Amino acid sequence: MQNISEIEELIKIISKLPGLGPKSAKRIVLKLINNRDELIKPMINILAQVYKNVIRCNSCGTLKSNTEGCVNCQNTKEKYNKICVVEDIADQWSIENSNIYKGYYHILGGTIASAGHRKEDLLISSLVERVSKNQIEEVILATSATVEGQTTAYYIQDSLKHLNIKVTRLAQGLPIGGEIESLDDGTLFSAFKNRSNLKSNS
Repeated sequence: MQNISEIEELIKIISKLPGLGPKSAKRIVLKLINNRDELIKPMINILAQVYKNVIRCNSCGTLKSNTEGCVNCQNTKEKYNKICVVEDIADQWSIENSNIYKGYYHILGGTIASAGHRKEDLLISSLVERVSKNQIEEVILATSATVEGQTTAYYIQDSLKHLNIKVTRLAQGLPIGGEIESLDDGTLFSAFKNRSNLKSNS
């Protein structure tokens, strides 16, 4: 392969994306270079706009425009009494696409034990605040069935125990070690339908 520093740097960056390794990154880079007017130009423009204009909401963790309010937080058309707590935005999108849940979302931004995340880094305190302010009756913990996901769910349950609300967890159909993002609609439907009530130890 020709030793062109710009190409090597681009391959390194693309190979950091989920599901992509160096070989896939090389194929993508070649595709981009061979279609620079159709792909590279518009990609540069849209990436610059996303970098400039799209941010995470400090309250609920979902994506929003930095020039507008958060649709998830400021939903005045429909008032819900449930919040579904997920680890990341990909999980929210998966659940939304399945059309099995109607309610608010709260995106933590990771799990307590995941690399680079402490409980202080997650939006757990803002979740408690949202539950208190918005007359929420049920918090659905839709974290993954991994050790990290379960640890995070138990910590959230403990953080909410002083509030008089129902805390449930996705149940049947959610395999041990499974991640929400990778589940099919049928499995998600079963997990939501059969969610179990979590009882506080206090």
